[in-house]
Amino acid sequence: MSDNRPSVLVVDDDPNILTLLKMRLESAGYAVRAAPSGERALAELALARPDVVVTDLKMEGMDGLALFEAIQANVPGLPVIILTAHGTIPDAVAATQRGVFGFVPKPFDGKALIEQVERARKLSTASEEPSDGSWRGEIVTSSPAMEEVLRRVKLVAASDAPILIRGPSGAGKELVARAIHAASRRAAKPFVAVNCAAIPGELLESELFGHRKGAFTGASYDHKGLFQGADGGTIFLDEIGDMPVSLQAKLLRVLQERAVRPVGAMQPVTVDVRVLSATHRNLEERVASGEFREDLYYRLNVVALAVPALADRREDIVPLASHFLRKTAARYAKDLKAFAPDALELLVAAPWPGNVRQLENVVEQAVALASTPILPAALVNEALASEPATLTPLDEAKRAFERDYLVRLLKITAGSVTQAARLAHRNRTEFYKLLERHGLQPTMFKRTAARA
Repeated sequence: MSDNRPSVLVVDDDPNILTLLKMRLESAGYAVRAAPSGERALAELALARPDVVVTDLKMEGMDGLALFEAIQANVPGLPVIILTAHGTIPDAVAATQRGVFGFVPKPFDGKALIEQVERARKLSTASEEPSDGSWRGEIVTSSPAMEEVLRRVKLVAASDAPILIRGPSGAGKELVARAIHAASRRAAKPFVAVNCAAIPGELLESELFGHRKGAFTGASYDHKGLFQGADGGTIFLDEIGDMPVSLQAKLLRVLQERAVRPVGAMQPVTVDVRVLSATHRNLEERVASGEFREDLYYRLNVVALAVPALADRREDIVPLASHFLRKTAARYAKDLKAFAPDALELLVAAPWPGNVRQLENVVEQAVALASTPILPAALVNEALASEPATLTPLDEAKRAFERDYLVRLLKITAGSVTQAARLAHRNRTEFYKLLERHGLQPTMFKRTAARA
Protein backbone atom coordinates (compact mmCIF):
# COMPACT_ATOMS: atom_id res chain seq x y z
CA MET A 1 0.00 0.00 0.00
CA SER A 2 1.21 3.48 -0.79
CA ASP A 3 -0.57 5.17 2.20
CA ASN A 4 -0.25 4.79 5.94
CA ARG A 5 -3.65 3.20 6.60
CA PRO A 6 -3.73 -0.29 8.13
CA SER A 7 -4.04 -2.82 5.31
CA VAL A 8 -6.27 -5.85 4.82
CA LEU A 9 -6.19 -8.53 2.13
CA VAL A 10 -9.69 -9.97 1.48
CA VAL A 11 -10.11 -13.27 -0.37
CA ASP A 12 -13.36 -14.70 -1.76
CA ASP A 13 -14.33 -16.37 -5.03
CA ASP A 14 -17.77 -14.68 -4.93
CA PRO A 15 -17.28 -11.26 -6.59
CA ASN A 16 -20.33 -9.78 -4.84
CA ILE A 17 -19.08 -10.70 -1.37
CA LEU A 18 -15.58 -9.54 -2.31
CA THR A 19 -16.95 -6.13 -3.31
CA LEU A 20 -19.04 -5.89 -0.14
CA LEU A 21 -16.07 -6.77 2.07
CA LYS A 22 -13.93 -4.18 0.31
CA MET A 23 -16.56 -1.44 0.75
CA ARG A 24 -17.14 -2.21 4.44
CA LEU A 25 -13.47 -2.24 5.32
CA GLU A 26 -12.58 0.85 3.26
CA SER A 27 -15.42 2.78 4.92
CA ALA A 28 -13.83 1.85 8.27
CA GLY A 29 -10.51 3.39 7.21
CA TYR A 30 -8.60 0.35 5.94
CA ALA A 31 -6.58 0.12 2.76
CA VAL A 32 -7.93 -3.01 1.07
CA ARG A 33 -6.60 -5.37 -1.59
CA ALA A 34 -8.96 -7.99 -2.99
CA ALA A 35 -8.14 -11.45 -4.35
CA PRO A 36 -10.67 -13.77 -6.06
CA SER A 37 -8.78 -16.95 -5.17
CA GLY A 38 -6.27 -18.42 -2.74
CA GLU A 39 -3.65 -18.58 -5.47
CA ARG A 40 -4.10 -14.88 -6.26
CA ALA A 41 -3.92 -14.08 -2.54
CA LEU A 42 -0.48 -15.72 -2.31
CA ALA A 43 0.66 -13.60 -5.26
CA GLU A 44 -0.58 -10.46 -3.49
CA LEU A 45 1.27 -11.51 -0.32
CA ALA A 46 4.46 -11.85 -2.35
CA LEU A 47 4.11 -8.17 -3.31
CA ALA A 48 3.40 -6.72 0.13
CA ARG A 49 2.49 -7.95 3.60
CA PRO A 50 -0.91 -6.72 4.87
CA ASP A 51 -1.76 -6.35 8.55
CA VAL A 52 -4.64 -8.86 8.36
CA VAL A 53 -6.04 -11.44 5.91
CA VAL A 54 -9.81 -12.11 5.69
CA THR A 55 -10.68 -15.17 3.63
CA ASP A 56 -13.71 -17.30 2.83
CA LEU A 57 -13.42 -20.90 4.00
CA LYS A 58 -15.02 -22.67 1.01
CA MET A 59 -13.55 -21.60 -2.35
CA GLU A 60 -12.80 -23.30 -5.64
CA GLY A 61 -9.20 -24.49 -5.92
CA MET A 62 -7.24 -23.47 -2.83
CA ASP A 63 -9.73 -23.10 0.04
CA GLY A 64 -9.38 -20.84 3.06
CA LEU A 65 -7.75 -23.45 5.27
CA ALA A 66 -5.14 -24.34 2.64
CA LEU A 67 -4.47 -20.63 2.19
CA PHE A 68 -4.04 -20.25 5.96
CA GLU A 69 -1.52 -23.11 6.04
CA ALA A 70 0.44 -21.56 3.15
CA ILE A 71 0.45 -18.19 4.94
CA GLN A 72 1.56 -19.82 8.19
CA ALA A 73 4.44 -21.51 6.37
CA ASN A 74 5.62 -18.37 4.54
CA VAL A 75 4.48 -15.43 6.71
CA PRO A 76 4.23 -16.73 10.29
CA GLY A 77 2.45 -14.39 12.65
CA LEU A 78 0.16 -12.83 10.02
CA PRO A 79 -3.42 -12.96 11.50
CA VAL A 80 -5.99 -14.77 9.35
CA ILE A 81 -9.76 -14.39 9.83
CA ILE A 82 -12.03 -16.95 8.14
CA LEU A 83 -15.54 -16.25 6.82
CA THR A 84 -17.75 -19.30 7.17
CA ALA A 85 -21.29 -20.32 6.30
CA HIS A 86 -23.47 -21.90 9.02
CA GLY A 87 -22.76 -25.49 7.95
CA THR A 88 -18.98 -25.06 8.13
CA ILE A 89 -18.74 -23.50 11.59
CA PRO A 90 -17.29 -26.71 13.13
CA ASP A 91 -14.52 -26.58 10.51
CA ALA A 92 -13.79 -22.97 11.40
CA VAL A 93 -13.72 -23.73 15.14
CA ALA A 94 -11.20 -26.51 14.46
CA ALA A 95 -9.19 -24.05 12.37
CA THR A 96 -8.88 -21.64 15.31
CA GLN A 97 -7.24 -24.45 17.27
CA ARG A 98 -4.59 -24.63 14.51
CA GLY A 99 -3.74 -20.94 14.77
CA VAL A 100 -6.40 -19.09 12.77
CA PHE A 101 -7.08 -15.79 14.57
CA GLY A 102 -10.87 -16.10 14.40
CA PHE A 103 -13.91 -16.58 12.21
CA VAL A 104 -16.95 -14.54 11.21
CA PRO A 105 -20.24 -16.27 10.25
CA LYS A 106 -21.86 -15.53 6.88
CA PRO A 107 -23.86 -13.50 6.14
CA PHE A 108 -21.49 -11.33 8.13
CA ASP A 109 -22.37 -8.43 10.36
CA GLY A 110 -20.32 -5.41 9.30
CA LYS A 111 -19.70 -4.19 12.84
CA ALA A 112 -18.59 -7.62 14.08
CA LEU A 113 -16.24 -7.97 11.11
CA ILE A 114 -14.63 -4.58 11.75
CA GLU A 115 -14.16 -5.37 15.45
CA GLN A 116 -12.54 -8.70 14.63
CA VAL A 117 -10.23 -7.14 12.04
CA GLU A 118 -9.22 -4.36 14.43
CA ARG A 119 -8.32 -6.85 17.18
CA ALA A 120 -6.26 -8.84 14.67
CA ARG A 121 -4.55 -5.67 13.42
CA LYS A 122 -3.51 -4.70 16.94
CA LEU A 123 -2.02 -8.15 17.40
CA SER A 124 -0.20 -7.94 14.06
CA THR A 125 1.37 -4.57 14.84
CA ALA A 126 1.96 -5.17 18.57
CA SER A 127 5.27 -3.78 19.80
CA GLU A 128 5.93 -2.10 16.46
CA GLU A 129 6.71 1.60 16.62
CA PRO A 130 7.05 4.22 13.90
CA SER A 131 10.62 4.34 12.63
CA ASP A 132 12.61 6.06 9.94
CA GLY A 133 14.08 2.70 8.97
CA SER A 134 17.63 3.70 9.85
CA TRP A 135 17.89 0.68 12.16
CA ARG A 136 18.04 -1.53 9.04
CA GLY A 137 21.56 -0.26 8.39
CA GLU A 138 22.97 -1.67 5.14
CA ILE A 139 20.28 -4.32 4.66
CA VAL A 140 18.96 -3.89 1.11
CA THR A 141 15.96 -6.02 0.21
CA SER A 142 12.70 -6.23 -1.72
CA SER A 143 12.12 -9.87 -0.72
CA PRO A 144 8.97 -10.76 1.26
CA ALA A 145 10.97 -13.47 3.08
CA MET A 146 13.61 -10.97 4.17
CA GLU A 147 10.99 -8.34 5.01
CA GLU A 148 9.38 -10.91 7.30
CA VAL A 149 12.76 -11.40 9.02
CA LEU A 150 13.02 -7.63 9.50
CA ARG A 151 9.47 -7.43 10.84
CA ARG A 152 10.45 -10.01 13.46
CA VAL A 153 13.66 -8.09 14.16
CA LYS A 154 11.59 -5.03 15.05
CA LEU A 155 9.38 -7.09 17.35
CA VAL A 156 12.17 -8.90 19.23
CA ALA A 157 14.38 -5.81 19.49
CA ALA A 158 12.15 -4.45 22.26
CA SER A 159 13.13 -7.23 24.67
CA ASP A 160 16.47 -8.48 25.98
CA ALA A 161 15.80 -12.13 25.06
CA PRO A 162 18.81 -14.01 23.62
CA ILE A 163 18.41 -14.58 19.87
CA LEU A 164 19.94 -17.30 17.71
CA ILE A 165 20.31 -16.23 14.07
CA ARG A 166 20.54 -19.11 11.62
CA GLY A 167 21.47 -19.06 7.97
CA PRO A 168 24.19 -20.03 5.50
CA SER A 169 27.57 -18.32 5.50
CA GLY A 170 27.55 -14.95 3.79
CA ALA A 171 23.76 -14.49 3.96
CA GLY A 172 23.93 -11.41 6.22
CA LYS A 173 23.52 -12.73 9.77
CA GLU A 174 25.73 -10.02 11.27
CA LEU A 175 23.74 -7.31 9.49
CA VAL A 176 20.58 -8.74 11.06
CA ALA A 177 22.28 -8.73 14.47
CA ARG A 178 23.28 -5.08 13.99
CA ALA A 179 19.69 -4.26 13.01
CA ILE A 180 18.40 -5.85 16.23
CA HIS A 181 20.84 -3.76 18.25
CA ALA A 182 20.01 -0.55 16.34
CA ALA A 183 16.26 -1.06 16.86
CA SER A 184 16.66 -1.75 20.59
CA ARG A 185 16.89 0.47 23.66
CA ARG A 186 20.61 -0.36 23.68
CA ALA A 187 21.27 1.34 20.33
CA ALA A 188 23.37 4.12 21.85
CA LYS A 189 25.63 1.61 23.63
CA PRO A 190 28.37 -0.60 22.11
CA PHE A 191 27.76 -3.37 19.59
CA VAL A 192 30.64 -5.87 19.80
CA ALA A 193 30.98 -8.69 17.24
CA VAL A 194 33.28 -11.66 17.70
CA ASN A 195 33.80 -14.61 15.36
CA CYS A 196 34.17 -17.64 17.62
CA ALA A 197 35.66 -19.70 14.78
CA ALA A 198 38.38 -17.16 13.98
CA ILE A 199 40.01 -17.00 17.43
CA PRO A 200 42.06 -19.98 18.69
CA GLY A 201 40.31 -21.81 21.51
CA GLU A 202 43.07 -21.13 24.02
CA LEU A 203 42.74 -17.37 23.46
CA LEU A 204 38.93 -17.12 23.16
CA GLU A 205 38.26 -17.19 26.92
CA SER A 206 40.62 -14.26 27.50
CA GLU A 207 39.14 -12.36 24.54
CA LEU A 208 35.58 -12.82 25.76
CA PHE A 209 35.94 -12.53 29.53
CA GLY A 210 39.28 -10.72 29.97
CA HIS A 211 42.30 -11.54 32.12
CA ARG A 212 44.35 -10.17 34.97
CA LYS A 213 48.00 -9.21 34.69
CA GLY A 214 50.19 -12.27 35.24
CA ALA A 215 47.33 -14.74 34.72
CA PHE A 216 49.39 -16.56 32.11
CA THR A 217 52.63 -16.14 30.16
CA GLY A 218 52.39 -12.96 28.12
CA ALA A 219 49.60 -11.40 30.22
CA SER A 220 51.55 -8.23 30.98
CA TYR A 221 48.50 -6.04 31.66
CA ASP A 222 44.84 -6.27 32.74
CA HIS A 223 42.51 -6.92 29.82
CA LYS A 224 38.77 -6.27 30.19
CA GLY A 225 37.50 -8.61 27.48
CA LEU A 226 34.69 -8.20 24.95
CA PHE A 227 31.82 -8.79 27.39
CA GLN A 228 32.94 -5.88 29.54
CA GLY A 229 33.57 -3.86 26.38
CA ALA A 230 29.92 -4.41 25.40
CA ASP A 231 28.55 -3.46 28.83
CA GLY A 232 25.19 -1.75 28.40
CA GLY A 233 24.99 -2.85 24.79
CA THR A 234 25.01 -6.01 22.69
CA ILE A 235 27.55 -8.76 22.04
CA PHE A 236 27.25 -10.83 18.88
CA LEU A 237 28.80 -14.29 19.03
CA ASP A 238 29.14 -15.34 15.40
CA GLU A 239 29.72 -19.01 14.54
CA ILE A 240 28.76 -20.02 18.08
CA GLY A 241 28.62 -23.64 16.90
CA ASP A 242 32.42 -23.66 16.68
CA MET A 243 33.00 -22.62 20.29
CA PRO A 244 35.07 -25.23 22.22
CA VAL A 245 32.98 -27.36 24.60
CA SER A 246 35.21 -26.38 27.53
CA LEU A 247 34.33 -22.73 27.02
CA GLN A 248 30.61 -23.39 26.52
CA ALA A 249 30.16 -24.14 30.24
CA LYS A 250 31.76 -20.79 31.15
CA LEU A 251 29.56 -18.93 28.67
CA LEU A 252 26.49 -20.61 30.17
CA ARG A 253 27.55 -19.41 33.62
CA VAL A 254 27.93 -15.86 32.30
CA LEU A 255 24.42 -15.96 30.85
CA GLN A 256 22.98 -17.31 34.11
CA GLU A 257 24.85 -15.03 36.52
CA ARG A 258 25.14 -11.93 34.29
CA ALA A 259 28.76 -11.66 35.38
CA VAL A 260 32.14 -12.59 33.93
CA ARG A 261 35.20 -13.89 35.72
CA PRO A 262 38.38 -12.72 33.97
CA VAL A 263 41.16 -15.32 33.73
CA GLY A 264 43.23 -15.06 36.91
CA ALA A 265 40.62 -13.00 38.80
CA MET A 266 39.15 -13.99 42.18
CA GLN A 267 35.88 -12.07 41.89
CA PRO A 268 33.33 -11.90 39.05
CA VAL A 269 32.51 -8.63 37.31
CA THR A 270 28.84 -7.80 36.70
CA VAL A 271 27.91 -7.01 33.10
CA ASP A 272 24.69 -5.81 31.48
CA VAL A 273 24.86 -7.30 27.99
CA ARG A 274 22.35 -8.66 25.52
CA VAL A 275 23.65 -11.78 23.78
CA LEU A 276 22.96 -12.48 20.10
CA SER A 277 24.51 -15.52 18.48
CA ALA A 278 24.65 -16.95 14.97
CA THR A 279 25.61 -20.15 13.22
CA HIS A 280 25.48 -21.83 9.85
CA ARG A 281 25.77 -25.24 11.50
CA ASN A 282 23.00 -27.62 12.58
CA LEU A 283 23.20 -27.15 16.34
CA GLU A 284 20.67 -29.91 17.00
CA GLU A 285 23.04 -32.40 15.39
CA ARG A 286 25.98 -31.03 17.37
CA VAL A 287 23.97 -31.33 20.59
CA ALA A 288 23.18 -34.95 19.72
CA SER A 289 26.86 -35.68 19.04
CA GLY A 290 28.00 -34.04 22.27
CA GLU A 291 29.82 -31.18 20.49
CA PHE A 292 27.45 -28.53 21.83
CA ARG A 293 25.91 -28.32 25.30
CA GLU A 294 22.16 -28.84 25.33
CA ASP A 295 21.58 -26.41 28.22
CA LEU A 296 23.54 -23.67 26.41
CA TYR A 297 21.61 -24.37 23.19
CA TYR A 298 18.29 -23.74 24.95
CA ARG A 299 19.66 -20.67 26.71
CA LEU A 300 20.77 -19.10 23.40
CA ASN A 301 17.79 -20.24 21.33
CA VAL A 302 15.07 -18.33 23.20
CA VAL A 303 14.14 -16.63 19.92
CA ALA A 304 15.25 -17.97 16.53
CA LEU A 305 15.57 -16.00 13.29
CA ALA A 306 16.36 -17.62 9.95
CA VAL A 307 18.12 -15.55 7.27
CA PRO A 308 17.33 -17.00 3.81
CA ALA A 309 20.05 -17.79 1.29
CA LEU A 310 20.44 -15.36 -1.61
CA ALA A 311 19.32 -18.09 -4.04
CA ASP A 312 15.99 -18.15 -2.17
CA ARG A 313 15.44 -14.41 -2.60
CA ARG A 314 16.61 -13.68 -6.11
CA GLU A 315 14.55 -10.49 -6.26
CA ASP A 316 17.25 -9.03 -3.97
CA ILE A 317 20.11 -9.69 -6.42
CA VAL A 318 19.58 -6.62 -8.63
CA PRO A 319 19.08 -4.06 -5.80
CA LEU A 320 22.01 -5.56 -3.86
CA ALA A 321 24.28 -5.55 -6.91
CA SER A 322 23.35 -1.92 -7.63
CA HIS A 323 24.03 -1.00 -3.99
CA PHE A 324 27.45 -2.67 -4.09
CA LEU A 325 28.20 -1.02 -7.44
CA ARG A 326 27.59 2.48 -6.03
CA LYS A 327 29.48 1.73 -2.83
CA THR A 328 32.49 0.16 -4.54
CA ALA A 329 32.65 2.70 -7.37
CA ALA A 330 32.84 5.50 -4.79
CA ARG A 331 35.65 3.71 -2.96
CA TYR A 332 37.59 3.18 -6.20
CA ALA A 333 36.78 6.74 -7.38
CA LYS A 334 35.26 5.43 -10.64
CA ASP A 335 32.36 6.96 -12.52
CA LEU A 336 30.25 3.83 -12.97
CA LYS A 337 26.56 4.30 -13.76
CA ALA A 338 24.99 0.84 -13.95
CA PHE A 339 25.24 -2.78 -15.13
CA ALA A 340 24.60 -3.70 -18.73
CA PRO A 341 21.30 -5.62 -19.07
CA ASP A 342 23.04 -8.88 -19.98
CA ALA A 343 25.35 -8.44 -16.98
CA LEU A 344 22.29 -8.28 -14.72
CA GLU A 345 20.92 -11.43 -16.36
CA LEU A 346 24.16 -13.23 -15.48
CA LEU A 347 23.92 -12.08 -11.88
CA VAL A 348 20.28 -13.10 -11.54
CA ALA A 349 20.94 -16.56 -13.00
CA ALA A 350 24.08 -17.39 -10.96
CA PRO A 351 23.72 -19.99 -8.15
CA TRP A 352 25.39 -17.89 -5.38
CA PRO A 353 26.62 -20.60 -3.02
CA GLY A 354 28.51 -17.86 -1.15
CA ASN A 355 25.37 -15.72 -0.83
CA VAL A 356 25.48 -11.92 -0.39
CA ARG A 357 29.18 -11.91 0.52
CA GLN A 358 29.99 -13.64 -2.77
CA LEU A 359 27.83 -11.18 -4.71
CA GLU A 360 29.68 -8.26 -3.13
CA ASN A 361 33.03 -9.83 -4.04
CA VAL A 362 31.95 -10.42 -7.64
CA VAL A 363 30.79 -6.81 -7.99
CA GLU A 364 34.00 -5.48 -6.43
CA GLN A 365 36.18 -7.51 -8.80
CA ALA A 366 34.18 -6.33 -11.81
CA VAL A 367 34.34 -2.70 -10.66
CA ALA A 368 38.11 -2.93 -10.12
CA LEU A 369 38.57 -3.95 -13.76
CA ALA A 370 35.93 -1.69 -15.30
CA SER A 371 36.95 1.06 -17.71
CA THR A 372 33.53 2.17 -19.01
CA PRO A 373 30.54 3.82 -17.28
CA ILE A 374 28.36 0.76 -17.96
CA LEU A 375 29.70 -2.43 -16.40
CA PRO A 376 29.66 -5.15 -19.12
CA ALA A 377 28.66 -8.82 -18.90
CA ALA A 378 32.19 -9.96 -19.78
CA LEU A 379 33.59 -8.60 -16.51
CA VAL A 380 30.75 -10.11 -14.49
CA ASN A 381 31.28 -13.45 -16.20
CA GLU A 382 34.99 -13.30 -15.47
CA ALA A 383 34.32 -12.45 -11.83
CA LEU A 384 31.94 -15.35 -11.48
CA ALA A 385 34.86 -17.55 -12.59
CA SER A 386 32.56 -20.16 -14.11
CA GLU A 387 29.85 -20.63 -16.68
CA PRO A 388 26.71 -18.82 -15.48
CA ALA A 389 24.15 -21.16 -14.00
CA THR A 390 20.68 -21.19 -15.49
CA LEU A 391 17.48 -20.83 -13.56
CA THR A 392 15.61 -24.06 -12.92
CA PRO A 393 13.49 -24.96 -16.03
CA LEU A 394 9.85 -24.32 -15.26
CA ASP A 395 8.68 -27.70 -16.58
CA GLU A 396 10.85 -29.45 -13.95
CA ALA A 397 9.69 -27.34 -11.03
CA LYS A 398 6.98 -28.33 -8.63
CA ARG A 399 3.86 -26.19 -8.56
CA ALA A 400 4.73 -24.37 -5.33
CA PHE A 401 8.21 -23.50 -6.57
CA GLU A 402 6.82 -22.60 -10.01
CA ARG A 403 4.59 -19.86 -8.55
CA ASP A 404 7.46 -18.45 -6.51
CA TYR A 405 9.69 -18.59 -9.59
CA LEU A 406 7.17 -16.61 -11.66
CA VAL A 407 6.71 -14.00 -8.92
CA ARG A 408 10.47 -13.48 -8.74
CA LEU A 409 10.77 -13.10 -12.51
CA LEU A 410 7.97 -10.53 -12.65
CA LYS A 411 9.52 -8.62 -9.76
CA ILE A 412 12.92 -8.60 -11.42
CA THR A 413 11.46 -7.36 -14.72
CA ALA A 414 8.88 -5.01 -13.13
CA GLY A 415 6.04 -6.88 -14.83
CA SER A 416 7.56 -7.08 -18.33
CA VAL A 417 6.30 -10.37 -19.79
CA THR A 418 8.75 -10.13 -22.71
CA GLN A 419 11.79 -9.91 -20.46
CA ALA A 420 10.43 -12.45 -17.97
CA ALA A 421 9.68 -14.98 -20.72
CA ARG A 422 13.17 -14.54 -22.14
CA LEU A 423 14.76 -15.14 -18.73
CA ALA A 424 12.62 -18.28 -18.31
CA HIS A 425 13.45 -19.49 -21.83
CA ARG A 426 9.75 -19.62 -22.76
CA ASN A 427 7.74 -17.91 -25.48
CA ARG A 428 5.13 -15.32 -24.52
CA THR A 429 2.16 -17.64 -25.14
CA GLU A 430 3.51 -20.35 -22.85
CA PHE A 431 4.42 -17.76 -20.26
CA TYR A 432 0.94 -16.22 -20.21
CA LYS A 433 -0.53 -19.71 -19.67
CA LEU A 434 1.78 -20.22 -16.68
CA LEU A 435 0.76 -16.85 -15.22
CA GLU A 436 -2.92 -17.69 -15.68
CA ARG A 437 -2.44 -21.05 -13.94
CA HIS A 438 -1.14 -19.28 -10.84
CA GLY A 439 -3.47 -16.26 -10.88
CA LEU A 440 -0.65 -13.83 -11.61
CA GLN A 441 -1.18 -10.60 -13.55
CA PRO A 442 1.83 -8.61 -14.84
CA THR A 443 0.01 -5.33 -14.09
CA MET A 444 0.27 -6.12 -10.37
CA PHE A 445 4.05 -5.91 -10.61
CA LYS A 446 4.08 -2.86 -12.88
CA ARG A 447 1.90 -1.09 -10.35
CA THR A 448 4.29 -1.98 -7.51
CA ALA A 449 7.31 -0.83 -9.53
CA ALA A 450 5.61 2.47 -10.32
CA ARG A 451 4.89 3.09 -6.64
CA ALA A 452 8.49 2.28 -5.75
